[in-house]
Amino acid sequence: VQLQASGGGLVQAGGSLRLSCAASGSPLSGYDMGWFRQAPGKEREFVAAISWSGGSSYYADSVKGRFTISRDNAKNTVYLQMNSLKPEDTAVYYCAARTMGVLTTQERLYRYWGQGTLVTVSS
Repeated sequence: VQLQASGGGLVQAGGSLRLSCAASGSPLSGYDMGWFRQAPGKEREFVAAISWSGGSSYYADSVKGRFTISRDNAKNTVYLQMNSLKPEDTAVYYCAARTMGVLTTQERLYRYWGQGTLVTVSS
């Protein structure tokens, strides 16, 4: 499966953005999906994950209550709605896919990765 992330940009603190991750080459319904991010000078970290059906989701503590992950398998797309953005949310955001199984935050268990989209939050 090939993944294409989009929707990043520059936003003021307190604003919102919605990221999209479009899949091709294989139906997305067979995959658990995750969003990760990498801030300048830092390691990539987990943000959110959603099961293949959309029935389960999990969030990093730092984004819980502000970000929402969702998916539309008919459109082969996963979304990350980001509200109440903070400067510390500035990062390159990556979507990733793994064959459906137990929902995980572990980066190494995701086999397929998109190219990343940059989110910049100004104070």
